[in-house]
Amino acid sequence: MKRVLITSAIPSVNGVKHLGNLVGSMLPADVFARFCRARGYDTLSICATDEHGAPIELAAAEDGIAVKEYCDKWHAVQKDLGDRFGLSWDHFGRSSSPQNRALTEHFARALWKNGLLEVRTTKQAYSATDGRFLPDRYVIGTCPHCGYDRARGDQCENCTRVLDPIDLIDPRSAVSGARDIEIRDSQHLFLKQSKFVDKLRAWIAGHVHDWPVLVTSIANKWLDEGLQDRGITRDLEWGIPVPDDIAGGQLKGKVFYVWFDAPIEYIGATKEWADKNSLGDDAWRDWWYGDKAKDVTYFEFMGKDNVPFHTIIFPAMIMGTGEPWKLVDRLKGFNYINYDGGKFSTSGKRGLFMDSALEILPADYWRYYLMANAPESSDSNFTWEHFAGVINKDLADVLGNFVNRVTKFCVARFDGKVPSEGVYGEDENALCAELDRRVAQYTDYLEALEFRKALGELRAIWVAANEYITRSAPWTHFKNDRAQAAVGIRMGLNLVHLFGHLAWPVMPNAARAIHHAIQDSPPVIPWPDEPMKEFLDQLEPGQAINPPDVLFAKITDEQVADWQLRFGGMGES
Repeated sequence: MKRVLITSAIPSVNGVKHLGNLVGSMLPADVFARFCRARGYDTLSICATDEHGAPIELAAAEDGIAVKEYCDKWHAVQKDLGDRFGLSWDHFGRSSSPQNRALTEHFARALWKNGLLEVRTTKQAYSATDGRFLPDRYVIGTCPHCGYDRARGDQCENCTRVLDPIDLIDPRSAVSGARDIEIRDSQHLFLKQSKFVDKLRAWIAGHVHDWPVLVTSIANKWLDEGLQDRGITRDLEWGIPVPDDIAGGQLKGKVFYVWFDAPIEYIGATKEWADKNSLGDDAWRDWWYGDKAKDVTYFEFMGKDNVPFHTIIFPAMIMGTGEPWKLVDRLKGFNYINYDGGKFSTSGKRGLFMDSALEILPADYWRYYLMANAPESSDSNFTWEHFAGVINKDLADVLGNFVNRVTKFCVARFDGKVPSEGVYGEDENALCAELDRRVAQYTDYLEALEFRKALGELRAIWVAANEYITRSAPWTHFKNDRAQAAVGIRMGLNLVHLFGHLAWPVMPNAARAIHHAIQDSPPVIPWPDEPMKEFLDQLEPGQAINPPDVLFAKITDEQVADWQLRFGGMGES
């Protein structure tokens, strides 16, 4: 059985995530995980909240609560929202877990033992007003590369360049706003990334055919610009402390940089899963370590701002241990989705967020729209008019109307049972042949992580079914040729059944409702691998059906106007 390990970039625990976060990592990971389960693959899907770093300390301070209490609160919120969006993680962990702390210490000790960590004295921002050193994100200022005046001290949100606080022009404290920034000496632990350039370049070159150009171009840009050694500790109170047996205890009071321990949490969360289910150490190690992990295909999903950390920093950490940890096989990177011409931003509270989206419409509306317009080859733009147009046309008119027409007519004219009269003819055989091609193409696109193309093919399958039912016109034939009408309705009901299978990775709740219109569905709705001529003739004559309620309500102009007013067009940030 094919073994598939799936992780998505772990979301920061601070606050509710916006739809850009969702479509850039967690949602496509879930669609792919559901698809893999449907195909019968041995699938493990892992995510977590990223609970360390300066933004978490700042947010907790703003709320006036302890950092752990803040993390507990928002982890629960994010887990609940993920569940309500149908994100079917096998485990949703926490980077502050004891498992991740132990693994982070293990990685650090291995790197130290191999001479790949080094204590260095650095120039670091210090605020006399705050009475402390200011780690990366505690300093904001103007980016020296693009001129963005709210760049953070670790990375410019605008141009994505990685920065150090001392690079910023006109720096100021993110805590107090004070501009009395001094540059003082501070000791920190550095990862000797510069020693991995050749290894990383060869490794990335080996994936040029199975990673998007977006991913390989970002990774190679980092290498081409000259890979610098990276500080992996910070002056923070909240985080994983540096063990005393590293650097002779001279880094007491320092914690690991969030981008050191966060990717290790993919492994840590897998161990959390194994521990929670009392599966033993072999259960998580077989996914990540040694010979057993060699038959695992590991998929990562993330937005383009996270690509450097997963193609450079984390792989260098793994390589540096000298241990047989699993490296990613397929890395799917996404561009950004913008909101009405401006940027989604958690910190700036711009755009539509997961909780508000679910207040407006069920999760499957959002899941379909976001995946059908996933920002794969370029940035995409969310507008309310476009969203309403896609939902009304694709889900209400094409999919929902087909299911409704066929099942309601069956109830009205065939006593709510699969009709037995008539036999399939040329039109039905031609439809089966077309759907053989389209289902195979849909399958191939999902295997290749080409989500927009996949959903275009899924919609084409719905359209082909509508064209068939229009041609067969059972409502016209019923009075004069009941057998002919029965053939159309029997094929139509089998098509409804097919839709329940094909839609499940993308729209799990709607797919289950569609499937239940025909028959009860298993927890995982299996993939239709048999030829369509067999699949579309499975329903037993006389079998009772149960028409669903309206699957997708149309979005009105009044709703669009109301939502535009409520959420606004944010404009350029």
